Amino acid sequence: MTKQFRKDNDLEKIVVNIGVGRARTLPQFDEKVLPEVAASLAAVTGQKAASRAARKAVASFKTRAGDVVGLQVTLRGVRMREFLTKLIRIVLPRVKDFRGLDRSNVDARGNLNVGIREQYVFPEINPEKSKVSFGLQITVVPRMQNRARAIAFYESIGMPLKKEGVKG
Repeated sequence: MTKQFRKDNDLEKIVVNIGVGRARTLPQFDEKVLPEVAASLAAVTGQKAASRAARKAVASFKTRAGDVVGLQVTLRGVRMREFLTKLIRIVLPRVKDFRGLDRSNVDARGNLNVGIREQYVFPEINPEKSKVSFGLQITVVPRMQNRARAIAFYESIGMPLKKEGVKG
């Protein structure tokens, strides 16, 4: 592995979430769209996604209790480190107009939250073959429960954070 992952104890897990809310209205969602989204997420993370169901019915969102509203993957160990390396070195530089991650994306407990609007920035996804566009929410959970220490850790592994006080 690279020098950035000498300590395996620094990161606890990486959670990747996808919400399929608007895609539910597409025809044949359960038969065609959902399996394609799950396969794309599995290709990106290297692990099968778990579906997340709605807890209660919400009429304004046209969901019933038990409907699949999202997919989630929790990465640990080797897959977590490989995904983080790919995120830092390949995916984030491919994001359009990327100027670095805002430091406000790190919460008080040190978790780093990254939102990606389209899955096409991942090299495993072929835009010509993919029929559905979706965004991802990536949460990096460190073992240290301190924001300042977590920011220092993210900088040490090469996470592209914006400098202090820089706007835009």
